[in-house]
Amino acid sequence: MKIDLTFIWTAFLQILPAIPTTLVITLVSVLAGFVIGLLAALARIYKVPVLGQAASAYVTFIRGTPMLTHLLLIYFGLPVLLDALSAQFGWGFKSASIPMIGFAFISFSITAGAYMSEVIRSGLLAVDRGQLEAAYSVGMTTPQALRRIIFPQALSVSIPNLSNSVIGMLHGSTLAFTVSVVDINAKAQIVASTNWKFFEAYIAAALIFWGLTLLIERLTAVIEKRMNLYNRGGIV
Repeated sequence: MKIDLTFIWTAFLQILPAIPTTLVITLVSVLAGFVIGLLAALARIYKVPVLGQAASAYVTFIRGTPMLTHLLLIYFGLPVLLDALSAQFGWGFKSASIPMIGFAFISFSITAGAYMSEVIRSGLLAVDRGQLEAAYSVGMTTPQALRRIIFPQALSVSIPNLSNSVIGMLHGSTLAFTVSVVDINAKAQIVASTNWKFFEAYIAAALIFWGLTLLIERLTAVIEKRMNLYNRGGIV
């Protein structure tokens, strides 16, 4: 098989416009997932009645099932639920009005939340319990102690694993093409279908993903360095 190097460059240029879609899916999923993961981690650490058990069940189920399954469950199940609720309460809302990328946002955020919950929980548990007790001794409330003392240290510890989660969601975003979202992977398939040069098109897509991954790793290294300098200077 002869590889058409010229077409790799052509495909690379044609796939570039799909990068923003992939980045938006990744960014929304990571940010929403971080919030979900933080709430789930706190509920489990502090053993909040009902919520703690629900968070554990959520994390176990999501981590124990494939990401594609989550997307398909949301894609096929959410419209049925919303249409049923709309009909019952007379909202006049139709699930058909939901953009396809919306299903990806919801599904990937739920997936990211479960994985980030474990990252955040391990980071919080890595901080010496005595620091929380010291905060109480000087009159801080639990939210103040968490915000000013525990969270900064836990975040510093968790940065490498959070970076891995971001990269994982970037790569997992390729599943969005199953619900007709034109991301990098889908665009590569569209470009390749014009003349059946799938190998070259996917090489171009792989190079783009590689470049984005290297960028994330570089940004992570910079953030980690700054966090380490901040911690050595003391937490105010």
